[in-house]
Amino acid sequence: MWPADAASLAALQEHLATAPTPEPGCDPSAGIGGCFACFARGGSGAGRAGDRAWAAAALVCGERTAAAAVVEGVAGGPYLPGFLALREGALIEVAVRALPQLPAVLLVDATGRDHPRGAGLALHLGAALGIPTVGVTHRPLAASGEWPPDRKGATAPLLLAGQLVGYWLRTRPGARPVAVHAAWATTPALAVEIALAATGRARTPEPLRAARRLARRSRGVGAAP
Repeated sequence: MWPADAASLAALQEHLATAPTPEPGCDPSAGIGGCFACFARGGSGAGRAGDRAWAAAALVCGERTAAAAVVEGVAGGPYLPGFLALREGALIEVAVRALPQLPAVLLVDATGRDHPRGAGLALHLGAALGIPTVGVTHRPLAASGEWPPDRKGATAPLLLAGQLVGYWLRTRPGARPVAVHAAWATTPALAVEIALAATGRARTPEPLRAARRLARRSRGVGAAP
């Protein structure tokens, strides 16, 4: 599920982009997951294969983190736009599977349908795990669209080659919107619904914030002499 080279990954992405997916739908009240990977400080540029890495996953129910897991490993490759799965996909899958149960839906710090080949890491990870996924990023990868009005819950479409692949979503007034991407077994509208359900007072949905905190904390502990 996680090719070791860019050419093989590109071929798999093209396959996943057109592969049949389960009927979109999930029950966010059963728990929303988030995952995040970070890498050892001090690197430069795009990094390289073998970089030390930490991946974390969190399961959030309501306002509490019900479960969390973190794993340490190495990057599968350098960072290349459109090939994030090569660098961190396999390690993130291990972190999510380390949770006591798989989330009903998983938020991923990566794109889904907003991708040159239609299948970013958020979609790829959902296919590997067999659960619905949503991509949440600071900016689109290949899609484009105007920002939404400055009120919580406001959206504006993100289009790629004329197709709706996600939305800009305003999660907090006065803050930059986030890009929310349809991924595995989710539509753009469902992706927005899930992201809003997972968002509290902060700009970023809480499951992603919880996973990010854990990964970065573990990196700090792991780097200590």
